Amino acid sequence: MAFENPTREQIKEILMASHTIAVVGLSDNPERTSYMVSAAMQQKGYRIIPVNPNATEILGERCYASLKEIPEPVDIVNVFRRSEYCASVAGEAAEIKAKVLWLQLGIVNEEAADIAARHGMTAIMDRCIKVEDSILLPHGK
Repeated sequence: MAFENPTREQIKEILMASHTIAVVGLSDNPERTSYMVSAAMQQKGYRIIPVNPNATEILGERCYASLKEIPEPVDIVNVFRRSEYCASVAGEAAEIKAKVLWLQLGIVNEEAADIAARHGMTAIMDRCIKVEDSILLPHGK
């Protein structure tokens, strides 16, 4: 069966219910898309937790080398990594019991979506979380 993203209404409900977003592959370079998207989500009131083994702090938040190191619950794992890395990220997201695996615009990995589904996570692929949030919750939550 081919993967289908949740409906816009379901995505809106996910965003409204979510507070903490772990961003895998968040760059400390302000010119990178991952930084701009995460900064915008942070300004909208989401708690951003950077996951990048090569940085100690991004956007004023402590950086973690992996999802497993994060000491608090995570609602959404937002992934800015090439698709070949997404299945292992999905496995880690399952281990920390995240609710949603969100692969950014241009990223698709059916295996990652299958792993997410098997562990009760919602998978969203090839969508920009900032764009969806801006369309669905233009005035905030």
